[in-house]
Amino acid sequence: MKTFKKNIKEELKDDKFSQLYNEERELLALSIKILEERNNLGISQKDLAKKARVTQQQLSKIENGINCNITTFLKVCGALGLKIKVENKRLRI
Repeated sequence: MKTFKKNIKEELKDDKFSQLYNEERELLALSIKILEERNNLGISQKDLAKKARVTQQQLSKIENGINCNITTFLKVCGALGLKIKVENKRLRI
């Protein structure tokens, strides 16, 4: 039986899988950064959602790593004072 790490290592040899895997990792990193920043500022989801003009449910999805559209990410990052940059096909905060 393969371990998870061995399976991922094997799957990452496929270019398409590798690209999708890395995109998901970057979205998850952004989600974690948003959650950490909100917690550092001591802001509730409800208050941040209101400030960003998104629903609390949308914000919850972002923080839980569920994909949403870039507009929602931009609104939430803007409300937190974070900027998103795309560099060399990578997402940076």
